[in-house]
Amino acid sequence: MNRFWMAGILAEELEEISHDPNSLVQPGFWAVLGTFEGEWTFAKFKKISKSDFPGDEGKLELSDWKSSLNHEQYLEYVNSARDEIAAGTFYQVNACRILSAKIISGDVTSIFPRILLENPAPYAGILQVNNLEIVSASPERFISVRQGVIKTSPIKGTSADGTFADKDSAENLMIVDLMRNDLGRVCETGSIKTPRLNAVEAHPGIFHLVSDVQGVLRKDLALGDVIETLMPPGSVSGAPKSSALKMIRKWEGTRGPYCGIFGWAEDGDCELAVGIRTFWRDGEFLRFGTGAGITWGSNAEFEWQETELKAKRLISIASRK
Repeated sequence: MNRFWMAGILAEELEEISHDPNSLVQPGFWAVLGTFEGEWTFAKFKKISKSDFPGDEGKLELSDWKSSLNHEQYLEYVNSARDEIAAGTFYQVNACRILSAKIISGDVTSIFPRILLENPAPYAGILQVNNLEIVSASPERFISVRQGVIKTSPIKGTSADGTFADKDSAENLMIVDLMRNDLGRVCETGSIKTPRLNAVEAHPGIFHLVSDVQGVLRKDLALGDVIETLMPPGSVSGAPKSSALKMIRKWEGTRGPYCGIFGWAEDGDCELAVGIRTFWRDGEFLRFGTGAGITWGSNAEFEWQETELKAKRLISIASRK
């Protein structure tokens, strides 16, 4: 079955698959998937409708979950990042790990109805195209574009009870600054604004600090150019981005769809989420990423606990028998 669903938009009847961002200049509705490393899948659909998710909950039987980095290794990663921050290599880096469980039986997308019920998220959605199976419960906007105005809404700062430390707001400001710089590469000079800064948003079982940065896109840039220029998302890489990415490659290797982008584009407009809180099939395995932003003020054990908090609810939903 080939289909896409996000926020009440259902796309069916696959017309074309492309891996070229320039495809977005073609008219029509495209589902968009980009990996953290910048590998693209664009799926053009013919039939678009407004619909509740058309599917029933099914069973997915999984093995126990295993982490790409265990507790000790992750703490070493965080402390190594703090050493690099002290040396001036970067100011902040997002340190992540991938959880994996072997799929014993069932369909990955069968867990989506209960995710919608128990963990509703602004960018919850699925993509099924050929061998791709993505289930997103992302709370974070990467970019939206409407009539030439672009907006990004980075999340930085996580709390179980809505109480945030100074480190959280400082980290959010770092990423806002990074995203202002990123948007400056694609927006008209003087058009960039920050209409919302360090707002507290409640999500299922968790609270986040969220900011908005927006601007007017340059008219000489196509949407494909814009997303290529802005990738990977700043909130899940670090600042400065280029230095943080070297640290990420050293410790994590390849993230794949995790921390990439997921959403849709149509005739120059788009709604694209950061690929967090996202499950994907990788051969016989179901994968799910979790991470935390590391600054000089980070405590390695607390950051591990943040990754546990972010994963706990959705992993529990997916693993339920």
